[in-house]
Order: sequence, then C-alpha cells, then structure tokens
Amino acid sequence: DKDPVVTVKILKVVNSAYYSLPKQVTSIGHAVVYLGFNTIKNLALSIAALSLAPAQLQGVLDSKAYLHHSMATALIARRLGARFPSIDANDFFIAGLLHDFGKVVLAQVMPAQFRKALEYALWHEVSLHSALMEVTGIDQSEVGAMLLEHWRFPDELVQGIRNQYVRNETAPPLSLCIQVANLICKHAGVDFVAHDKPQAFSAAMEQVFGGTLESVMESLGDVAAYLQGAT
Repeated sequence: DKDPVVTVKILKVVNSAYYSLPKQVTSIGHAVVYLGFNTIKNLALSIAALSLAPAQLQGVLDSKAYLHHSMATALIARRLGARFPSIDANDFFIAGLLHDFGKVVLAQVMPAQFRKALEYALWHEVSLHSALMEVTGIDQSEVGAMLLEHWRFPDELVQGIRNQYVRNETAPPLSLCIQVANLICKHAGVDFVAHDKPQAFSAAMEQVFGGTLESVMESLGDVAAYLQGAT
C-alpha cells in the first residue's frame, strides 16, 4: 500500500473484467480478501518488475507495446489455464505477465547487443529469442526464471517461465499456456516486435489443447475484443 503507483496498477488489474469480482475493489486489503495474499504479493512483484522497462529504452525496446503484449498474454494464459483446474488460475496470469521479463533485463544491461539482436531477427527472419541466443549466448527465459527465483516466486511459476520454449510433452502446463497465449497475441497483432513471426502449433500443444491454434482461438471467441482489456 506504500507505493501509490503500484497500488493503483494492482487495483486496475484486479478490477479488470477477467477477475469477475462481485464488486469494485478499492484497497489492497479488499483485494487480499478476494484473491488471497500470495496472489496479490505476486501481482505486486510482477507490476514492480514490469515497471523496470523505462522510457529510455525506446529505440531499443518499445516499452508501451511490451506492457500491452505482457498484459494480453496474461489475460489469454489465464483463460487457457482453465483447462488445468489443479493449478491456481492466477499463476497462469502472473506467468503470462512476466514471460518476456528476461528480454527487458537484457535490453537494460546490454542495449547495444539487444539492438543487434533485433536487427539479426529482422534480417534472418527468426524469433527475437533465437536472435538473442545467437548474439548474446544468453537465454532470456533463464534470466527471467533466475530473477523470479531470487524474488522467491513459487517454483511452479519459476519453472513455467524457465521452460516457456519447450514445445514437447515435457513442458509444464504453465509453459504451454504461455506459449499458446503468446502465439494468439502474435496472430492478433499484439506484440512488441513486429517481425517476430508466430511459430506453428506443436504436436504436444495440439494434444493438450485438443485441436489446432485456429480452433483454440475460435474457442476463446472474439480475441481482438477481449484483448481491449489489456490496454
């Protein structure tokens, strides 16, 4: 409650339609009552982490587009997570919110290499993740996972972020939901790297989600309208 900016952001997220709460939440105390202390703590840490994308990164990373993409991925990941009732639905939201956090860290600590990776991705038509691996030798998902570990996030969330590029049946449900939510966002044009082409559905994704990417998107309804809540 001590940081008014973070408090306002938390309340905005909590009151968004995806939580479907019975009434407007006006304080962190009320939010804890409805959603539990751990969810609000993780949400607060996530919002604080996302705030680490400062304006001076413009030209290297579009902070506004990054935040929009992160929120959109979180919203969709939470809906996809309904297929896994044994896992807290809010974990899918937090994982989606922080899935690209490692990229922000790399953009901050090595802006020149990050810009070079963006150019590499454009010219070689590969994902930014692949380009960062090629240019820096660093896996952004490992960076994000290590920081979440350091901040004492639940292990399920840490492993969800760490394995977000594992496309086979060994990937945890959190990781698969992040990947599919990310693909849906890219297909809907909600991304912060315009040329980062979406990958095809893997066999494991088709098995877990019971169909193709198109059929999963169709099951979500009007994705474009739904993603308006991410702005």
